[in-house]
Amino acid sequence: MTTEPSRAIEVERKYDVDTDTPLPVWTAIPGVTEITSGELRVLDARYFDTADAALSRAGVALRRRTGGPDEGWHVKGPREGDGRLELGWPLGDGDDLPDPVATAIARWTTEPLSPLARIENDRTAYLLTGPAGVIAEFVDDRVRATDLRQNVQREWREWEMELGPAAPEDAAGRETFFTAVEMAIFAAGGRHSASGSKLARALGF
Repeated sequence: MTTEPSRAIEVERKYDVDTDTPLPVWTAIPGVTEITSGELRVLDARYFDTADAALSRAGVALRRRTGGPDEGWHVKGPREGDGRLELGWPLGDGDDLPDPVATAIARWTTEPLSPLARIENDRTAYLLTGPAGVIAEFVDDRVRATDLRQNVQREWREWEMELGPAAPEDAAGRETFFTAVEMAIFAAGGRHSASGSKLARALGF
């Protein structure tokens, strides 16, 4: 396995939505000229942490996910401003934690890890594009989560809007974009997410 991970700054906003809520209408989003048809992705992720939740307490998430274009091992770092640094490695040959991933999380812990949660997600992804490329990705997620330490299962539906490589680079431009996005989302029946992440919600936070 390569020791050099992929790197991406994840800037996204999340929204709670009812099971039967219709999708938003994206007719007034600045810069968007085309929206792709939905691509179904069947995702299955297992999250890991120490017995005393050292990673969670540091604001870090470690997962192994199959399905989708970025399947593999992922480390999401603590939130900084409006985004999080996400590191990614290929799945490798087995389920054991690869050495490069262990090295990456060593700044937070070197203690043994055990399964924390399983999150299965039927995701439909849409790209919002403009003349310069992908401005953002909108996903409609139908989630089934299991808290593996408490043996509690939860299900919900949520939406996410994540900025892409052609998104506005300045804070004002990003705020204008998200303001238009939220007008469409709230008009459809969505609302601000009550939880900071899928993992937190899977664990009841």
